[in-house]
Amino acid sequence: MAIRIYGIPNCDTVKKTRRWMDDNGLEYEFHDYKKLGISIDTLKKWTKAHGHEALINKRGTTWRRLDESDKENLTDEKAIALMQTNTSLIKRPITEYGKLRLIGFDEPQYAEVFE
Repeated sequence: MAIRIYGIPNCDTVKKTRRWMDDNGLEYEFHDYKKLGISIDTLKKWTKAHGHEALINKRGTTWRRLDESDKENLTDEKAIALMQTNTSLIKRPITEYGKLRLIGFDEPQYAEVFE
């Protein structure tokens, strides 16, 4: 089963995740949001499964720099559009392994899933 990690290469949490995968001898595909973007279909699938609240990084500078009008009355559709145009809004990393999807990096959780 293939492992795909979505994120931004210079993100510290993504670096930790990739290092953990490498240290544990796990092969994975890395999807770089900055170079490859993210499809609306993928964002819709993630949002349907987890809700936009779980996917948006509200602690980052990208969120803080958004106009207040973009942050207000946030619906799934509005959130998907914002995440597609501002990929730094998406929590990182998102790791897909078959039907399983992990949001963020939690070492014990990764150890349980991948070892």
